[in-house]
Amino acid sequence: MYHDVLEKIEPDRELYLAVPEEIFSDLFEEPIGTLLLDNERFRLIVFDPFKEIILKWIP
Repeated sequence: MYHDVLEKIEPDRELYLAVPEEIFSDLFEEPIGTLLLDNERFRLIVFDPFKEIILKWIP
């Protein structure tokens, strides 16, 4: 829903979902997660919350 609203008011802005590495491994490397990524409905930033660094940008 947020994506749809943002697209209407600020169409040039890109929305990213930031997830910790553990969540990425648990969800997005499983078949259902790859289906979500293949949909290209959203973009991901994968980060390490302890080192406070970005590990992956997935457009």
